[in-house]
Amino acid sequence: MDIERLANDSGMLVVLDGRIGRVEYKSVYGSFQALQRFADNLLQSISSETSDDRADRPLHRDY
Repeated sequence: MDIERLANDSGMLVVLDGRIGRVEYKSVYGSFQALQRFADNLLQSISSETSDDRADRPLHRDY
């Protein structure tokens, strides 16, 4: 899951504040509505990942 992409897709602005070595420091800005869209998109992403995981597993086990 690319959380930065989720933020951008939700209408939030992701700003690179600085870089020290290989570590990047970023800030995220946006409206309350953008934050709500981000939360909705995050829940949807988690839900789809969970259902994908369930589809990969057998429905029952034979012991």
